[in-house]
Amino acid sequence: MKKITVLAILITILTASVFLVACGNTEQTGDDAVLTPVTICLDWTPNINHAGLYIAQHEGYFTQQGLDVTIVQPGDNYALQLVAAGQAQFGISYQEEVTFGRIQGIPVVSLAAIMQHNTSCFASPKDKGIETVADFDGRTYGGWGGQVETALLDYLAEKENYQSPVEIIDIGSSDFFAATASGQVDFSWIYYGVTGIEAQLRSEELNLIWIKDIDHALDYYTPVVVAEEKWLADNEDTAKAFMAAVSKGYIFAAENPEKATEIMLAEIPELNEENTAAGLAWAATQFTADAPYWGYQNEEIWQGFADWLYQQGILSEEFAGKEAFTNDYLPQ
Repeated sequence: MKKITVLAILITILTASVFLVACGNTEQTGDDAVLTPVTICLDWTPNINHAGLYIAQHEGYFTQQGLDVTIVQPGDNYALQLVAAGQAQFGISYQEEVTFGRIQGIPVVSLAAIMQHNTSCFASPKDKGIETVADFDGRTYGGWGGQVETALLDYLAEKENYQSPVEIIDIGSSDFFAATASGQVDFSWIYYGVTGIEAQLRSEELNLIWIKDIDHALDYYTPVVVAEEKWLADNEDTAKAFMAAVSKGYIFAAENPEKATEIMLAEIPELNEENTAAGLAWAATQFTADAPYWGYQNEEIWQGFADWLYQQGILSEEFAGKEAFTNDYLPQ
């Protein structure tokens, strides 16, 4: 049976110098307002998934909530590790990462779904002729070595009864276009908001198989905003203030993608303007999608994915999805 281990997170928690900020909403006094310091760690380099954060920073939404927010990128440790160790109050993570962490006793909880649907997909150049998962038979897959991707490919091989196994090559963060053009791989797992948009702008025709369409259980939340349970219990007002500002930022991005692009480029000048504009125009339809409000999370989504992981032998025990998330800190 395959198991997820988060030993690195446990070690970080045991060895880190925890400096949980004693937070609470502070009374504002005009220009002399005392702001509560808060840190959020991203999951990757800044991109369209983080638009709401940078908009909240740029438009002063955090300041209006009495917060002095620092946005940092992950270094040697992931956002989930830093949040669990108290080195960041909030982080950007993924439903699967939160699930694996909680199974190992890591007390993190998801506060909001940044997008309502899983926007990742299997992608291949159109000339490869890979139109359905049945066409993976005997092909070469370029991945990053994750247990979920391996389990999904094993699941599909059994479901479709492939005559030849899928060869898996770890290409890490290598360029998808270079890897497929060279013949090194036939298909890969991409995020549409990044690689799919780039393909569109490059006029590269791709065949896409959306992960959410393979099985309803795979329409899980990615990415999500996370925090540590004890910190939340001790700093409820600060958490609600933070999420109010973040929610306002993402609603702004959904309603004003062109202005959101201008803000992202002002905050992160190194971003590609064309990619960012096209990405945010697409993401604007995804931030709230069919949810009652931005950030909303459904217990069925959390439980369904956890049950699928357990059935595939990735989780060593059953998982209570309702304990891994909360909508209580979101403005409704």
